[in-house]
Amino acid sequence: MSPAMVFSLFLLASLSEAIVEDFCVADYSLPNGPAGYSCKDPAKVTFEDFVFSGLSVPGNTSNIYSSAVTPAFSSEFAALNGLGLAMARLDIAVGGVVALHTHRTSEVLISIEGEIVAGFISTNNTAYYKKLNVGDVIIFPQSLLHFQVNVGKTSALAFVALNSAKPGLQFIDDSLFAGNLPSWLVHEVSLSRRLQGCILRYMAKKWTIKVGVC
Repeated sequence: MSPAMVFSLFLLASLSEAIVEDFCVADYSLPNGPAGYSCKDPAKVTFEDFVFSGLSVPGNTSNIYSSAVTPAFSSEFAALNGLGLAMARLDIAVGGVVALHTHRTSEVLISIEGEIVAGFISTNNTAYYKKLNVGDVIIFPQSLLHFQVNVGKTSALAFVALNSAKPGLQFIDDSLFAGNLPSWLVHEVSLSRRLQGCILRYMAKKWTIKVGVC
């Protein structure tokens, strides 16, 4: 079975969730809750509501990560509301990375262009990763930390599907350093002060860095 067929089967399986109505196109003018957006009046729904062109445009990789994640969640693609499905486009420049992040859902990634090392870390801190060939598909189990790195000499491209219209997206670095957590708490919860001391001792050749010692 080809990677494209596997990807298609995943999408069909995600769409198979039971729903009361044929569809519930999001009405962004109405309240949004945990179950999703309120439904648009069916009389006002058009074919255009079921088409999203955002994934055809390369993302802007001019940032510290040299990568871009272009989402097609229910917040961007109204027709996904209530269907238990979302997608995204990953553009990764040479040397770029989609840093450690997590979702509330499982994720399937298909490699389209370039050379990508992709992987995830289990709750027992075991890392599973591999260099993907074009057409390879990888699964990231629900909520586990995962990443993608461009290890090639050209830009890389991948598409992902997630089994929720609102999968969420949380980057570990942004959560720690770009949020409203006070810097002193960031130092404490990330052990950065202790690690800094270990590194200084190591550089002075007065300490051997070992996991659980510093």
